[in-house]
Amino acid sequence: MASSSSAPVSRRSVFDAAYIHSEFSAAGISSHFIPLIWKYVLQNPRCSDLDGVQSLPAAAYALLRQKFRPTTSTVTAVANSKDRTTTKLLIRLQNGESVEAVVMRYDTRLGKYDGKPRSGGVRSTLCVSSQVGCKMGCRFCATGTMGFKSNLSSGEIVEQLVHSSCYSQIRNVVFMGMGEPMNNYNALVEAIGVFTGSPFQLSPKRITVSTVGIIHAINKFNDDLPNVNLAVSLHAPDQDIRCRIMPAARAFPLGKLMNALQSYQNESKQKIFIEYIMLDGVNDQEEHAHQLGKLLEMFKAVVNLIPFNPIGSSSNFKTSSDQNVKKFQKVLRCIYNIRTTVRQQMGQDIAGACGQLVVSLPDERSAGGATLLSDIEDLRI
Repeated sequence: MASSSSAPVSRRSVFDAAYIHSEFSAAGISSHFIPLIWKYVLQNPRCSDLDGVQSLPAAAYALLRQKFRPTTSTVTAVANSKDRTTTKLLIRLQNGESVEAVVMRYDTRLGKYDGKPRSGGVRSTLCVSSQVGCKMGCRFCATGTMGFKSNLSSGEIVEQLVHSSCYSQIRNVVFMGMGEPMNNYNALVEAIGVFTGSPFQLSPKRITVSTVGIIHAINKFNDDLPNVNLAVSLHAPDQDIRCRIMPAARAFPLGKLMNALQSYQNESKQKIFIEYIMLDGVNDQEEHAHQLGKLLEMFKAVVNLIPFNPIGSSSNFKTSSDQNVKKFQKVLRCIYNIRTTVRQQMGQDIAGACGQLVVSLPDERSAGGATLLSDIEDLRI
């Protein structure tokens, strides 16, 4: 009788927090050593093993060799925008799939707050992916054309920050890359727990999670992720238009979504960031601005108007004119007193701008002068 051999078990990312804590606990090893391991990998992102970590118990080295890898993902391509403000990383996962992460560099001194110039200087925001593809199918988003392939582990989310830290010091993280973060909720919460602890020490106030409006997840967001910013991809002021451009909105009726957001705001006392993509002739008219203003009248909200990025021949939409965007902004600001900004587009030439992430990189590796922009993420501070 032939003997059967089981397939080798893949080693996990050392940044899979729940798993490494569980394994250390089962082996009787203190979890206090885990941040030391993470710090070592952050400082040595290309290390192939963990033998160089100092002062661990012998049992910890054996466990790490057997069940963990410093990182399970690798950067396979890097593209820089011509103005050098944006860097897009193509990251290959252990299962062979790929995701993208985007580093955006800003100069806070170019922005204003309360009418006064900001202090500070150059800093970076990282846009991370939470899934390979996305099942939401938004018709204006390139990622939606991929369909859904898989969830990322918490370690694979954290590794995007590890890889990106080689290119810039990251101060803010936004979950606005590939995927719907709330559909990978446990990994999202776990990854943010790592981001806000040692050695990364990111402030929860500098982390923003964007969602199309997964109501059951919004209902527990404040309990699980206090002080983390919530951004909602609203994109339309009524249910009919929302369903037309965002098929997944059928499962999350606008009335119920707004009730969930009101409850969240009552509990958290935090601003809600409303993302609104400007589509010519679809949702960008003055009547839509008035509808949106009335919808948000009772909220403490910031509206971010997003110029549509064409995603190739598959797109049936056109970008709103600058005139329509300005009119829309003026209605919200002047009539409804809602703070309204227009998102500065970055990385369009490397398909790294909002709605363009679809696992593709141009062949050209652009170089050029560094033209620094003011940072829209300052709204999230």
